[in-house]
Amino acid sequence: MAERRAFAQKISRTVAAEVRKQISGQYGGSPQLLKNLNIGGSVSHHTTVPLTEAVEPVDLEEYLNSHPLAVESGPLRDLLEFPRDDIEVVSTPRECRTLVSAVPEESEMDPHVRDCVRSYTEDWAIVNRKYHKLGTGFNPNTLDKQKERQKGLPRQVFESDEAPDGNSYQDEQDDLKRRSMSIDDTPRGSWACSIFDLKNSQPDALLPNLLDRTPNEEIDHHNEDQRKSSRHKELFALHPAPDEEEPIERLSVPEVPKEHFGQRLLVKCLSLKFEIEIEPIFASLALYDVKEKKKISENFYFDLNSEQMKGMLRPHVPPAAISTLARSAIFSITYPSQDVFLVIKLEKVLQQGDIGECAEPYMIFKESDAAKNKEKLEKLKGQAEQFCQRLGKYRMPFAWTAIHLMNIVSSAGSLERDSTEVEVGTGERKGSWSERRNSSIVGRRSLERTTSGDEACNLSSFRPATLTVTNFFKQEGDRLSDEDLYKFLADMRRPSSVLRRLRPITAQLKIDISPAPENPHYCLTPELLQVKLYPDSRVRPTREILEFPARDVYVPNTTYRNLLYVYPQSLNFANRQGSARNITVKVQFMYGEDPSNAMPVIFGKSSCPEFSKEAYTAVVYHNRSPDFHEEIKIKLPATLTDHHHLLFTFYHVSCQQKQNTPLETPVGYTWIPMLQNGRLKTGQFCLPVSLEKPPQAYSVLSPEVPLPGMKWVDNHKGVFNVEVVAVSSLHTQDPYLDKFFALVHALDEHMFPVRIGDMRIMENNLENELKSSISALNSSQLEPVVRFLHLLLDKLILLVVRPPVIAGQIVNLGQASFEAMASIINRLHKNLDGNQDQHGRNSLLASYIYYVFRLPNTYPNSPSPGPGGLGGSVHYATMARSAVRPASLNLNRSRSLSNSNPDISGTPTSPDDEVRSIIGTKGLDRSNSWVNTGGPKAAPWGSNPSPSAESTQVVSSATDRSCNRMSSHTETSSFLQTLTGRLPTKKLFHEELALQWVVCSGSVREAALQQAWFFFELMVKSMVHHLYFADKLEAPRKNRFPERFMDDVSALVSTIAGDIVSRFQKDTEMVERLNTSLAFFLNDLLSIMDRGFVFGLIKTCYKQVSSKVYSLTNPSSLASLKLDFLRIICSHEHYVTLNLPCSLLTPPASPSPSVSSATSQSSGFSTNVQDQKIANMFELSVPFRQQHYLAGLVLTELAVILDPDAEGLFGLHKKVINMVHNLLSSHDSDPRYADPQVKARVAMLYLPLIGVIMETVPQLYDFTESHNQRGRPSCVAVDDYESEGGSMISQTVAMAIAGTSVPQLTRPSSFLLPSSSGRQHSTFSTESSRSLLICLLWVLKNADESVLQKWFTDLSVLQLNRLLDLLYLCVSCFEYKGKKVFERMNSLTFKKSKDMRAKLEEAILGSIGARQEMVRRSRGQLERSPSGSAFGSQENLRWRKDMTHWRQNTEKLDKSHKPARSRAEIEHEALIDGNLATEANLIILDTLEIVVQTVSVTESKESILGGVLKVLLHSMACNQSALYLQHCFATQRALVSKFPELLFEEETEQCADLCLRLLRHCSSSIGPIRSHASASLYLLMRQNFEIGNNFARVKMQVTMSLSSLVGTSQNFNEEFLRRSLKTILTYAEEDLELRETTFPDQVQDLVFNLHMILSDTVKMKEHQEDPEMLIDLMYRIAKGYQNSPDLRLTWLQNMAGKHSERSNHAESAQCLVHSAALVAEYLSMLEDRKYLPVGCVTFQNISSNVLEESAVSDDVVSPDEEGICSGKYFTEAGLVGLLEQAAASFSMAGMYEAVNEVYKVLIPIHEANRDAKKLSTIHGKLQEAFSKIVHQSTGWEFLLVEFFFPFSAPFPPPPLFVFGLFWFVFCFVLHCGTPNFILAKSYANSSTPLMAQGMWCCQLQALQCPGAGTRAFLSSP
Repeated sequence: MAERRAFAQKISRTVAAEVRKQISGQYGGSPQLLKNLNIGGSVSHHTTVPLTEAVEPVDLEEYLNSHPLAVESGPLRDLLEFPRDDIEVVSTPRECRTLVSAVPEESEMDPHVRDCVRSYTEDWAIVNRKYHKLGTGFNPNTLDKQKERQKGLPRQVFESDEAPDGNSYQDEQDDLKRRSMSIDDTPRGSWACSIFDLKNSQPDALLPNLLDRTPNEEIDHHNEDQRKSSRHKELFALHPAPDEEEPIERLSVPEVPKEHFGQRLLVKCLSLKFEIEIEPIFASLALYDVKEKKKISENFYFDLNSEQMKGMLRPHVPPAAISTLARSAIFSITYPSQDVFLVIKLEKVLQQGDIGECAEPYMIFKESDAAKNKEKLEKLKGQAEQFCQRLGKYRMPFAWTAIHLMNIVSSAGSLERDSTEVEVGTGERKGSWSERRNSSIVGRRSLERTTSGDEACNLSSFRPATLTVTNFFKQEGDRLSDEDLYKFLADMRRPSSVLRRLRPITAQLKIDISPAPENPHYCLTPELLQVKLYPDSRVRPTREILEFPARDVYVPNTTYRNLLYVYPQSLNFANRQGSARNITVKVQFMYGEDPSNAMPVIFGKSSCPEFSKEAYTAVVYHNRSPDFHEEIKIKLPATLTDHHHLLFTFYHVSCQQKQNTPLETPVGYTWIPMLQNGRLKTGQFCLPVSLEKPPQAYSVLSPEVPLPGMKWVDNHKGVFNVEVVAVSSLHTQDPYLDKFFALVHALDEHMFPVRIGDMRIMENNLENELKSSISALNSSQLEPVVRFLHLLLDKLILLVVRPPVIAGQIVNLGQASFEAMASIINRLHKNLDGNQDQHGRNSLLASYIYYVFRLPNTYPNSPSPGPGGLGGSVHYATMARSAVRPASLNLNRSRSLSNSNPDISGTPTSPDDEVRSIIGTKGLDRSNSWVNTGGPKAAPWGSNPSPSAESTQVVSSATDRSCNRMSSHTETSSFLQTLTGRLPTKKLFHEELALQWVVCSGSVREAALQQAWFFFELMVKSMVHHLYFADKLEAPRKNRFPERFMDDVSALVSTIAGDIVSRFQKDTEMVERLNTSLAFFLNDLLSIMDRGFVFGLIKTCYKQVSSKVYSLTNPSSLASLKLDFLRIICSHEHYVTLNLPCSLLTPPASPSPSVSSATSQSSGFSTNVQDQKIANMFELSVPFRQQHYLAGLVLTELAVILDPDAEGLFGLHKKVINMVHNLLSSHDSDPRYADPQVKARVAMLYLPLIGVIMETVPQLYDFTESHNQRGRPSCVAVDDYESEGGSMISQTVAMAIAGTSVPQLTRPSSFLLPSSSGRQHSTFSTESSRSLLICLLWVLKNADESVLQKWFTDLSVLQLNRLLDLLYLCVSCFEYKGKKVFERMNSLTFKKSKDMRAKLEEAILGSIGARQEMVRRSRGQLERSPSGSAFGSQENLRWRKDMTHWRQNTEKLDKSHKPARSRAEIEHEALIDGNLATEANLIILDTLEIVVQTVSVTESKESILGGVLKVLLHSMACNQSALYLQHCFATQRALVSKFPELLFEEETEQCADLCLRLLRHCSSSIGPIRSHASASLYLLMRQNFEIGNNFARVKMQVTMSLSSLVGTSQNFNEEFLRRSLKTILTYAEEDLELRETTFPDQVQDLVFNLHMILSDTVKMKEHQEDPEMLIDLMYRIAKGYQNSPDLRLTWLQNMAGKHSERSNHAESAQCLVHSAALVAEYLSMLEDRKYLPVGCVTFQNISSNVLEESAVSDDVVSPDEEGICSGKYFTEAGLVGLLEQAAASFSMAGMYEAVNEVYKVLIPIHEANRDAKKLSTIHGKLQEAFSKIVHQSTGWEFLLVEFFFPFSAPFPPPPLFVFGLFWFVFCFVLHCGTPNFILAKSYANSSTPLMAQGMWCCQLQALQCPGAGTRAFLSSP
C-alpha cells in the first residue's frame, strides 16, 4: 500500500469488500469491464444489454406520433419537435463586383456559351440549416464569446485578495503588537487586562433575528431563497473550454467562389519630365518575372504629356475616352518573388533616323542650359511638330527602365515614415540605381540587396514609397525582344552590370507604390467595367491590370471573361524584293473577308477611344527584319464562327515626304483563323506572308495552305512570328474538355454529325464516343479542369440524372459519370493538398456543393428549380430503375432498385464486397431496349449466363420485378425514336448516386471512398433540394424517400462501416477522413430523413465498430474513431430534441432489459413502478439508452472508457471527457434552453453522468493534496511519528502550537473500490478531472431537485457517501486561486517563459527520464511528483504542458507568445475564477441541502450527515468568497439546529473541526464573514449548553482550535479575532432566554481565557529568540489549557523539548514528570488497574507541584468522550515511556535520588506485566544511581535536595518571589560553602518581596556551577 495515492489512503477499505461481495454474489465472476456487468435490477429473468453493445433505438417518428404533445405551447413545446423552419433552400444573389455584370453583348449564344454564362451569373442555391450555429460545432467557448457571456459579473470579495501589501501589513502588525504589549504591565492571572481589552474593542454587526426560535422549515426556506437569488445562469461561461485543437465537429462554411486575385499593388504614375520637352512621349508599365522568364501582367498604358504636347497629335487622335486617361493601376501578384521587375517602356512618334539619333538630344541637352541652346531646341521642336503632323499615328521604341520591385517593397517596409521617397537612377556614368531616403544618400547597394526566400515578398503591409526614376536606357533597335529584356534584367541584378556602362537618358519619372486598398474607388476591370463603388463617372479611373500568373492558379471561373492578347514578335523580310524597311504591322480582328468586317474590339492604349478596329506596331527605322514588343488586347466575341480571324497587314511607312509617295504601302498579308475544328486557336505561330491580298473565302483556311496563284514572301516559308494568348472563361483550351463539352452540347441540340478535331461523329457512334470522352477527362490538364470545374460537374450530374436518348435508345451513363467524378475529385485532392480543411475537404469542391450545385431541372426544357435553369432543349430520357441491384447488406428486403446497368465483374474479396457479388452477372431481355453499358466482359444481349449459386435466386426474382416495373416503359419505347416526346424524369440524383456507389467496385469504389465526404454532401444537398422543390419538407418523415433508396443508404453505410473496421490499421489517414465523413452524413440525415431509420444506421455502424473494438488487444485507435464519430453526430443542433427529453421512461410491459450502471446497487431500490422510473433515469438502463438514444451512447462511452478495468483505453480519457464537456457547455449557452424548466429537462438526459462520475472517484486527480501541501493541517500517521526516531517533539514551535490533537482535515473515509487485481488506478490528468467535475456540477445545478431527492432517497449509504466524496473533491478543485497567484503566474510565465520551460522540461525529463518512467510504470508505482501530478500516467505522454505549475491559466496566452498580461486581464481572470469558485460551491451547498432533506427521513442519516458536515467544513477551510461563506454559515447553523446530537455526541471530531473553522473565520479581515462566523460560534455554544447545561466540550475544542489556528496561520490578525470575541460576548449579554442561567458567565470565562491564550501565543511568536521569555510564555499558555488534557500534554512536552535542546535536563525531567502525572490522572479515570498510579498524588514525592495536574474542576471533560485523551500517550505504554524519559533526564542532571522516586512508580507496572527484562534493566540503573550518590556525597547536597524538592517544579508556585529568592540562596550556598548556609536559609525565610525580587533578577549568570542540576531552573522563574 505504500505507493497508493495519498487521497486513496484516507479512504476506508470496508466498502470495497462489501461492493465486491455484493456484485460477485449477484452476478458471479469478477467485475470485469462493465460489459460483463449486466445488472438487471432485482428481477433476474430480465434480458440485459451490456454497455458495450448498442441497444435497439426507439422509433422516433413512431414515438412522437403515438405520444401526442402534452404541452400546447411555451418553451417546453420547442423541445419536442424540430422547428418548422429548420431547413430552407435559399437562393442568394451572387455578389457582383462590377456595377453591371459581365455578360456577352450578343443575344444569340451557342449552348456552351449559354451554359457558361448561366454558371457565372446564376444565384447561389444554398441549403440553410437555420439553427446549425447552435450545434456544438459552434460552441461559444471561444475566448471572445466567453468574454461576451462574462459581462456584468459581480466582483466576489475574497479575504486572500483583501490582505494588504507586505509593508503596510507589517506596520499594522507591529502596531498591534505594541498595543498588545500592555499585557506585560499586568500580572498574568489578573483577568483585568483581558476584560479591559475586550471591553474597549468594538463588536461586529449582529445578525438580526439570530436568537429567535424559528421553525427549521422556515429557516431552510429562507436560506434557499437567499442562496438562489441572483445566481449566475451559465456555469460554463465561467469555466475555460478544455484545451483542444479545432473541434472535430466544426465544419467551416466554404468560401464563396470568387474571382482570384494575388497580392495587390497600387502603382500611381505622378509625372514624367525630361531635360528637354519637345514632343509627346508615351509610356507603358508591366511586370516581368525574370526567373520564370514570363511577363506576368498585361501592359498598363499611361500618358503624362502636357496639354501642349498632346495638342501636337490632335489631327491623328479622336477624342479620348476617360477610361484611357488612367494614371494609376492595380497590379496583382499571386507568386511574389525576388525576381519580379516593374518594367517601364517609352515610345515616341515615329521620325526619320534610328533610335540612337532620336535619343541624342535627350542625352546632351540639360535643362539648366535651356537659354544657351534656345535656338537648337526651337529647331528640334519644329521638326517634332512636322513629324507629329505627318506620322502622328505611328510610334517608334525610345527608352526603357526597370525597378526591382521587391527591393522597393522591403526597403519601404523597414522605414519608419509613413511613406518613403526613393530615387532610382544613374548619377555618374557608372551608376544605375541610387536611393534617396529622407534626403540622405544611401549607397546604391542597398537597393540591390535581395533577401533569400519569399518572406520579404509580402505586398500587403509594406509602407507606401514614392520612387523617382532618374535614368532610362535607350532601346536598341536590334534588341527589342522579350528574350533580350530578360537578359538585361538579370544583368541589372549583378554588381558589375553592363547597363551601368551605358550612357543614360536623364529624366524624372515619379511613381507611388503602395499596397492596394481593399475596395478602391473609381476602378475599372481589365474589360473596362466599373467596379463598385464608382460614385462619379467623370473622375479619372484606376485600372485593374490583368495578371498572367507565373505558375498555374487553381481557381474555378466565376465571371465571364473572354480576352485575346496578340504579341507580334518578329518579321523576316530579308529575302523580300523591293523596298520594305520602316515596317509596321496593322492588326485587325475580322468577322468576314470584307475590309469593312473589321470589328471594333481592340482595346485602346492611352488618350484614345476605348476600342478601335485596328492597331499598329511600333516602327524600327530602316530595319527589314524588325522585332516587335507590342501587346494587342482584343475583346473576343462570345460566339465565334469559322469566319472570325486575325488579319495582319504589313506596311512600309515612308518617313520622308516625297512627291507621289504614299504614307504607307502594304507589303504583305497573313492571317490566323480563330477557330479550328470548333476550338479556339491560340499559341505560337510562324506564319508565311502573302505578297498579295488574300482571295475570297480565305478566312476558313490557314495561311499554311498553299492557295493556287498566290505569291508568298520567301517561297511560302514562315517569316512572321506571333503569339496569341487567350484569357477566357468560355474556351477551355484543353482538347479533352472541349470534346466532352462539344458532345454534350451536340446531344443538347441534337445536331449530328458532330465535328471534333478531324473526326465526324455520327449518331450511331455517339454513345461510344461519349463514354470514351468521359473516361478521357482524366487525361485533361488539371488547370482547365479546375477552371471549368463547376460546369464540368454540372454536366456529369446531368448525364447521371437524365440519360440521353441516342438513336432511339436510352443510354445509361450513370456509372461512367460517377467514375469520372470520383477520379476528378481525387485528382484535385492529391494535387491541391494545401487547399483542404481539417477534414480533408477540398475547399473548391466544398464550395461547389455549398453554393453552386443544384438539382438539374425536373423536366427537360423547364427552368431548373429556383432561378436560372440548367436549361436547353435537351433530348433526355428518364427511366424507372430496372436493372438488377444488390440485396442490401443487413436488410432482409430484396428489391429491384437499380437505375442503371453497370457491369460488375470480379469475385468478392472481402465481406464488404458481398453486395457487389450478388449482382455478379446479369442478363436482360432485349425488350428493355437498353444499350449495354458494360465493358468487353459484358454478357451478350439476350443471353442469361447462369449466375453464381449464392445470387441466383435474388437475381431472378429481382429481374422479374424489374421487368414488371419496366413494362409500361417498354410499351412506349417505340415513340422515343421520333424524339418528339420525352419521358418525365423519375431519376433523382441522390437515388442514382447511392445506387452507383453501392454497386461500384475496384478502383472506382476506392476513389469514391477516398473522397466520400464529397458524395455524401452532394447526396444530402440533392435530397434537400428534392424535398424542397417537391414540397415535401412538411411531409411526414417516413414518407419522404422511397424504401429502395433507404435500402441503398443502409447498404452504403454498412459497407463503409465495414471498411472503417477492416482498414483502420492500414490506411489510418483515409479511414479517419472516411469516419468523419460518414458521421457528418448521418448528422445531416437526422435533419431530413426518418430519424428512427438514421438511429438504426448509427446502431449499425456502432455495432460493427464495437464488436471489433472489444476483440482487439490495443483498441484505442478504433475506439478513438468511434468517439469522433459519436461527437460529430451529437453536434447536431437538435441533439436535445433527438433525445426525447420530455419522454418519461415508461417501464416496459414485457420483462424488459433494465441495465443499471454499476452506480446503483439493486438493494437500494424499491421495486414499485415509480421508483423503477427514477432508477432508470439515473442509470444507463435499457429504457434510458433506448429513449435517450444519443445521450445514452455518449454516457455509455464515458462509462466504458473511464472504467478502470478497461484495457488500452486510458489515452482516450481526455477525449471522451471533452466530448461530454463540449455538449454540456453548448447546452449551457444555448438561448433555446435558457428557461430553467427547459434546462432541467436537458439536464435529465445526463442524470446517469452523476453515477458514472461516482464510479471514477478513485481515479480522479486528488485536488485535496495541494491543500495539505499549503500548510493546512494534514494527518500524520502514527507510524510516521514513530519513524521519526521517537523524538518527543518533531515539529517547529509554530506547528507545535497547533498540538497533535487538533482536528484534522482529511479526505472523507467513506469508500474505495480497489481494482480486483490490486492494480493501480491510472489517475486522470488535472484537466480531465476538472472537466468531469464541472460537468457533474452543471447536472446538479440544473437537474430537477425533486427528482434528485427521490434518487438520493433510493441510494445506499455507501453511494451517498461516495457522492459526498465527489462534492468534497469539487470544493478543492474549484477553489479560488487568488489574485496574487495570477500575478505570480503572470510574472513567472512571461518574464522567463522560455527559460522556465527549458528548466521545467529539464526537471521533468531529468528527474523522471523515459527509462525511470518505464521502470516505474512497470512496477505500477506512479507516485506523485512534486508538481502534484503523476507523470507517466498522463495519457502516456512524456512531456505535457498541463503539468507545469503555471499551466491552468496561462497556456492560452503562452501559445501566442504574447507579452505579459495587463493588469486588467489579471483582474478579469481573477474575477472569473472568483465567480466560478463561488458558483461551484453554491451548487455543492444546494446539493448538500437536498441530501440533508432526503436523509432526514431515512434511518441512516447519522453517518451521511457526518459526510455532509465534512464537505461543509472542507469548504469553509478553502479560499472562499464572502458571499459563499455567508450562505455556508447559514446552512451550517441550520444543520446544527436540526441535528444537535450529530455534533455533540457522534461527530465529535467534526465538532472540533467546526470550532477551528469558525474561529479562523472569526479572525477574517472581512466584516460580514466575521459577523456570520461569530454568530455560528455563539449558537454552537448555546446549542451545546442547551443539550446538557454544560459546554465543557465546546470550551475545550474552541480552546484547542485557537491554539491550532494561531500556530498555523501565517498572517493571523488578533485584532479581528478580538472583535469577534467581543461579538460573542455581546450575543451572550443580549440573549434574554439564557440570562438567568450560568451560560453568560461561562461564555465570559471562555472568551477571557481565549483572549489571554491569544495574547500569549502571539507574543510567543515575537520572542522566538529569547529562550527565557519563550519558556515563560509556554508555561502561561499551558496554564491556559488546564481544561484540555491533550493540549496541556503537548505544551508540557514542548517545554521539555525546549529544555533538553539547551541541556537543562533537570527542568526537562520535571516537565516530563508533570506530563506523566497528567496522563496518570486521566488514565485512572479510564482504566481501573491496581498497579497503575492512582493519579498525580503518586508523584508528589518527586515534586509537590504535580498536584496541579489533578482533574477536579467543573470544566473537566470526561476522558471517555471521543477526541479527548485520544493521543498515544494516554495509554499504559505512553505512561511508561514518559516515566522512562523522565528517569533518563534526572540521571543526566545528576539528580539520582529523584531517579529512585521515578522508578518506584514504574516497578509495580513492570511487575504486574511480569516483564523480567525491563525489571532487570531498571534495577541495574538504580544500582548505578545509588552508587553515584555514594561517590559524590559531601553531605551538603542532601540538605540542599531536601530543601529544594518541595519547591522543585517546572512552574513556580503562586508566590512568584519565593522561588527566585530560593534560587539566590541556593547559588550563594554553593559559592560560599557551609558556614553561609544558615544565612541563605534565613534569606529564604525572608518575606521581603523587594529583596527577593532583586536577588532573582540578578540571575547570577556568571556563576559556573559544577553539577548539571545546579542551573536547572535558571530560566524557569
